[in-house]
Amino acid sequence: MPTQDDYGQGVQIASKTDAPNAEKLAKDIVNAIAQRSILRFASAFTRGATLAGASGGPVEGMLTWLQDVNRLDLWDGSAWVAVSVGQSTWKTITPESPWTQNGNNNGSLQYRILNISGEESLQFRGALARASYPTSPAGSYVVNNTALPSAARPATLRTVLIPCSDVSSDRIALKLDVRVDGYLEVFGFSSSVRPPWIGFNGVTVSL
Repeated sequence: MPTQDDYGQGVQIASKTDAPNAEKLAKDIVNAIAQRSILRFASAFTRGATLAGASGGPVEGMLTWLQDVNRLDLWDGSAWVAVSVGQSTWKTITPESPWTQNGNNNGSLQYRILNISGEESLQFRGALARASYPTSPAGSYVVNNTALPSAARPATLRTVLIPCSDVSSDRIALKLDVRVDGYLEVFGFSSSVRPPWIGFNGVTVSL
């Protein structure tokens, strides 16, 4: 009759009295150890299909690495929870004319996707500049020329404050809406609020 490993991890060790079966011996050891190591899958879809077919589903404490998103996930008994991510590359956002990059020498407007305590988040950096406004500006402007990709769009509208220049402006902060369609809309402009730059450094919203 098989015995348990010395570390209490549920790995079945064949005893001398068990009937010889090299395939079962190897499979009992490999399968038990594999589910306690970090499993690698191309995507969450592949993981779901593989684990359901191989063992009837994940077990609590299982760790997996998803290659398409570079993320380490933990099965907590009811759901996969992200515990770590690989490097997240900054991607440049093309501004809508007449906005230009590098406002106030803060660099180009960029974004990246982060995982903070298991929650997917969108982070920005950089600033936009604008040389002139109409005498009576619109109350809001969409500042990106192309929508963010679907993976970088929040599930609901996210509203935060962003800084702006106090030159030609009665305000030093404006409202930013990160919209579900992937566009960034900035509110608060008026005849007395025409800042030459608006900033995005440190702005992070949940997805």
